[in-house]
Amino acid sequence: MTKTIRIGIDIGGTFTDFVLRDEVRDMTRTGKLLTTPENPSRAIIDGVKRLLDETNSRAEQILGIVHGTTLITNTVLERTGARVGLITTGGFADTLEMGHETRYDVDDLFQRPAPVIVPRNLRRGVGGRMFADGRECEALDEDAVAREVRQLVEDEGIEALAISFMHAYRNPAHEKQALEVVRAIYPDLLLTLSSDVAPEIREFERTNTACVNAYVQPRVHDYLDRLTGELAELGFAGNLSIMLSSGGLTTIEEAKAYPVRLIESGPAAGAMAAAYIARQIGEDHLLSFDMGGTTAKMCVIENAEPHVKYDFEAGRLERFKPGSGLPLKVTVIDMIEISGGGGSMAVADDLGLMKVGPRSAGSVPGPVAYGRGGEVPTVTDADLLLGYLNPDYFLGGEMALSLETVRDAVREKLASPLGIGTEQAAEGIQKIINENMTAATCMHLAEKGKDPRSYSMVAFGGAGPVHAYGLAKLLKVRRIVVPMGAGVISAFGFLVAAPTTDSARGYFARLDRIDWDEVNALYAEMQADACKLLVETGAATEDIRFQWKADMRYHGQGFEITVPLPQGPLSSDDTKAVREAFDRTYGELFGRTVPGIPVEVVNWRLSSSLDAQDISLAHDPVETPAERPSREVFFPDFGKIETPVYDRYALRPGTVIEGPAIFEERETSFNVGPDATVAVDEFSNLIVEIREPGSQ
Repeated sequence: MTKTIRIGIDIGGTFTDFVLRDEVRDMTRTGKLLTTPENPSRAIIDGVKRLLDETNSRAEQILGIVHGTTLITNTVLERTGARVGLITTGGFADTLEMGHETRYDVDDLFQRPAPVIVPRNLRRGVGGRMFADGRECEALDEDAVAREVRQLVEDEGIEALAISFMHAYRNPAHEKQALEVVRAIYPDLLLTLSSDVAPEIREFERTNTACVNAYVQPRVHDYLDRLTGELAELGFAGNLSIMLSSGGLTTIEEAKAYPVRLIESGPAAGAMAAAYIARQIGEDHLLSFDMGGTTAKMCVIENAEPHVKYDFEAGRLERFKPGSGLPLKVTVIDMIEISGGGGSMAVADDLGLMKVGPRSAGSVPGPVAYGRGGEVPTVTDADLLLGYLNPDYFLGGEMALSLETVRDAVREKLASPLGIGTEQAAEGIQKIINENMTAATCMHLAEKGKDPRSYSMVAFGGAGPVHAYGLAKLLKVRRIVVPMGAGVISAFGFLVAAPTTDSARGYFARLDRIDWDEVNALYAEMQADACKLLVETGAATEDIRFQWKADMRYHGQGFEITVPLPQGPLSSDDTKAVREAFDRTYGELFGRTVPGIPVEVVNWRLSSSLDAQDISLAHDPVETPAERPSREVFFPDFGKIETPVYDRYALRPGTVIEGPAIFEERETSFNVGPDATVAVDEFSNLIVEIREPGSQ
């Protein structure tokens, strides 16, 4: 049977989203089911079955499924990972607790220590040492490795092992030697080498990354093995791919070997979808706004590419305090996550103030409106009271929302304790959540030297379009793009993301003293590894595109910036061009350069990718009246207004509508006030222009 179908699946905190695409039949279908947190694969199987039934298809026709998961993030946050041991260089077993030897909050005398993923009794040092340049200083004590690993397995009961030696990023020989020793004793023990997962300078981050990888590995193995087995029982025999935190795709085998690289897997899909939309409509300055049931995510998209970074801090004790979590050396989409989603709960505190978030109702029990046992009012409940949601058309009418139950809950839990009206309480919830998202977004952009007024916004996620208009006005963003299928656009992002792999090698040197032959050898090694991985996805070697980058800094600085390099191979003749690239990047970030100071290169990076697939969510309008019964809707600055309601699926390209207006589709709802004009473009996107205050 010919395989023509691809499916993208995004598991969120509240809903699991699906997008099915059949190229031969030129057909796209979307779906949304409540997440099953006790067994995430159950929602996946149910959703795939439903899509196949709705499209009259069979599992044997599925060419590929692309999936993103929050399993790694949740495992780290909830501390539900494996019992992990660490073998390291003698004298360095306390690296994880020493960290950077700084306090993340100098004003808090009762500051909790940053978390350590491997307790002290499971960290063992052994003899053997490399010099910083990779030469052997002391031979590895293989007997000590065997002795310590036996104690860790047999006496301490570890389930996975991390191996991280000093300067292994320059010469991994001792780590590979230790690997062979452990394999000979325990061939089935899950192992992580720091030189494989993060071959970069800085032993604290490198060791921590190896430990977190080992910590989540058993759970990821169990989850992916169970998921592949259940899909096989369904009749699926295609390729199952996983999204990386960098926005690329990888194989199941790579995901099981390096699960730490999936730590931001789910949120990355939304950013990749936003980047695709930016290319589609020719928008080079875009803010990606993704708001679901649990969190909201903002990402800067420039030149149709999301910003990326090469480190990430997981499981922070304090969300906005760097240093309170686990620093990792992984490539991730650079975005800010905000504890604000449709399920964020609103409460009255002891001081008589309303607080929204960070606790979320999730899918169980969910908002009060869902009728699944939720008792605390949420953002979704406020949206329903303010008229943004249609209680009879939530999820296309599959899930009826109880307006009166919500009104009673808001009155009892918020309005009465605070001495205000029920609708005033709902307005307060909306204002607080929008202000929280605005403050976090402005901080994120300010750190990059960016002004939100120079960007357009693409809004998606189940709650994103609902809050996009209010958020845009606070940010003074004047243009909003709402794609067709906005409620499940992250799942769409899985289908338009390109297979990609990012590699890095540590080789520290001043720019004017670099051995370019060694640099070219490092890139040749990385390109060979990348080609091997991408060819496994079905790619041809000639289709792979490579981008060379380097982490660079001025001599004496403690932190680096990532600089794009000329396409190699490189030689001493390219030294001037590399220095100019550094000055240009540094000047863009900080507004100045420092002439006359030598420049150092710390890490060398390679990004290898294939072209993304071209898919459109545009569709032929349904032959039904576009207008639905109007209703009263609350708009900031305007109050309650009787507002026309439109069926999103009945709007034709070229249609122009003056606000106020509500646009309903199966998975979300979008609203604009009287100061906005909405046009439908050729791709079925809603393009919104918000007028300046006082203009006509």
